[in-house]
Amino acid sequence: MVVPIANATDLQFSLRGFTDERDRGLDLSDNSNSGGDASVRLVKNWGDWKGSITAYAQIREFSSEFGAVSADRSTVTPTLDQFATPSTGFGLRFEVRPPVGDEAELRLGGEWRRTMGETRENFTFVAGAPTRFRTAGGRTDSYGMFAEGTYQAAYALTLSAGARIDWWDIRDGFRREVNIGGAVRSDDRFADRTGSELTARVGAAYTLTDQWRIKASGYTGWRLPTLNELYRPFRVGADATAANELLAPERIKGVEASLSFGEDKNQRADLTLFYNQLGHAIANVSLGQGAGTFPGVGFVAAGGTYRQRQNLDAIVSTGIEFDARISLGDDFGLRLGYTYMDAKVRGRGQSLALNGLRPAQVPRQFANLALDFGDRDDGYPDDWQGAFNVRYVGSQFDDDANSRRLKSAVTADAVLAHRLADKLLVELRGENLFNARVEAAISGTGIIERANPRTIWLGVRWNFD
Repeated sequence: MVVPIANATDLQFSLRGFTDERDRGLDLSDNSNSGGDASVRLVKNWGDWKGSITAYAQIREFSSEFGAVSADRSTVTPTLDQFATPSTGFGLRFEVRPPVGDEAELRLGGEWRRTMGETRENFTFVAGAPTRFRTAGGRTDSYGMFAEGTYQAAYALTLSAGARIDWWDIRDGFRREVNIGGAVRSDDRFADRTGSELTARVGAAYTLTDQWRIKASGYTGWRLPTLNELYRPFRVGADATAANELLAPERIKGVEASLSFGEDKNQRADLTLFYNQLGHAIANVSLGQGAGTFPGVGFVAAGGTYRQRQNLDAIVSTGIEFDARISLGDDFGLRLGYTYMDAKVRGRGQSLALNGLRPAQVPRQFANLALDFGDRDDGYPDDWQGAFNVRYVGSQFDDDANSRRLKSAVTADAVLAHRLADKLLVELRGENLFNARVEAAISGTGIIERANPRTIWLGVRWNFD
């Protein structure tokens, strides 16, 4: 909702809520996810100056059950009940755009973000009842200032640059485990940590002709470890992964260049080459095999793997992307997409054995073919609108040692929308229409978990404008 409150001043409100409950295909494997987002934004113009300030909040709640499948696949026994995972995020962002001439644009601003959360879970079941309880969590904050600008150096040449500095801290980290109805097994409080990150981006775009354009950019970035990565151990089947409260932020640096052909977005093709180096990449690193007892997770059964979240030296990715859209008339369009990415791990220390391997859950190839009809340019479709989309995802490894291969998959999705009235839209959507087998994970004992099967959605949308 947008409310004008004064001359050249708007107050914008946004509110969103959702709930989602799922059965993952086995007894004792339900999960649920719910949350709400709210934001308020003040937009103000002072003559040639423009500015805005935004405050937002995000609230999440998640729960999930896990079960162990017997060797003959006939029974399931409970292994973990993550019955509550509350988390909350807050943020504040401001931005001003001072006048710098017709050929340039400058954006200055800053932001603050806070994340708080914890997990509450029962585990180590005996005769169907939990015998231990764990809670773990903490808080992270980041404060940043940025400056970004573009400059029309010539009719055909646009230059851009940006830089920002962020300060971060990780505080109040803890993990506590108790015997239910008995003694405290462990009560860890982790040291607070702080740091800073300086990142930047430069780019250029040059128009060769009315149809041909080239762009190039270089950039750096960073990501703070999540509370889940820092403090929560987890199990998948017989495999167990320990958290690591000493994880460092990930840092990326990369370059890319692209060549574009076409006069408008309905008749356009883009070819992009890229190179990225993700330093201190966070991964689940294999450190041992069961049966045995390991730090941070306890007992790992025979056939299971013990892992810990660790910072790799780096993950290096080189690849090519192709994207094209072809208009087949006023109402029909064809979209094509293909990505090839060669990603390799650089390991050292405990991760040295992973050197040269492909990162887990990273396929080399993606492809997409879509046919759509109807006009979405105005944000609200024609009386009828639809799309049929076919996706290909190449094979990938489920583990860091590249020993468990997930097969490639082809899926088909479709959507059909109809405007019943000027402000009312109904939409029917199908995902994985042919119920293709999409492998999402393989346990240490060989159990394959599937991603979403055929799923049908029905939605209704009302436009208040």
